[in-house]
Order: sequence, then C-alpha cells, then structure tokens
Amino acid sequence: MDKQTLIERLKAMSASPSCNDVVKQAIRVYLASLALEKIAVDNLLATLEDNLVDVDEMLQTAYSGEAIKYFGVEGAKKFVDNAEALKASGAKYCNCLACTVAREVLDNKDVLRS
Repeated sequence: MDKQTLIERLKAMSASPSCNDVVKQAIRVYLASLALEKIAVDNLLATLEDNLVDVDEMLQTAYSGEAIKYFGVEGAKKFVDNAEALKASGAKYCNCLACTVAREVLDNKDVLRS
C-alpha cells in the first residue's frame, strides 16, 4: 500500500460514524501537516533555486572586491582561482558546500515531495 492510499483510508476512517473524536482530530492534524509540509518543501526548493550561485556570479563576486571582504586577501585569491578553474572546466555552479548540497537537494526534490 502506498502513502496516498493510506491517506485516503484515513479520510474514509475519519468520515465513519465509528471513528471517535480523538482519532478524527489526530487525522485532521496529520492531514493539515501534510499541506504545511508541501508548502514548506515548495518554499525550500524555490529558495534553493533562487540562491544557487552559478559560476559567472561567482566570478563577479571574485573580482568585485567582495571576496576580500569575506575571505581576506589570500582567501580571495584562492576564491578567484577556484572560480576560474570551475569556469574553465565547464562547471555551471559554485562548488562550495552550500551550493553543492543545494544542487543535491534540487536533484532529488522528488524525495522531499513524496
């Protein structure tokens, strides 16, 4: 039995005269949480998509002076070198941990939506 079938069974159970009010309330709370979870997942995925840094944005940051502010002079040089290497390799996105995990989540968004 899949999740959607179980949800439909719970709805039928809740509509049954033999289902007590405590169980009906628990079912209502569960079904409401599913709706909230969908909203939260959609919001998370949209936010990840909007904030994923592509290599061109990374290069703009690297050469704007912002990199020095965030990483210091030596760190900024490494950031520039990394961005240029990514661009040369044909990579599309930044390879920092945040962008890497964001891409993993986006590549597996069906898991969150199931």
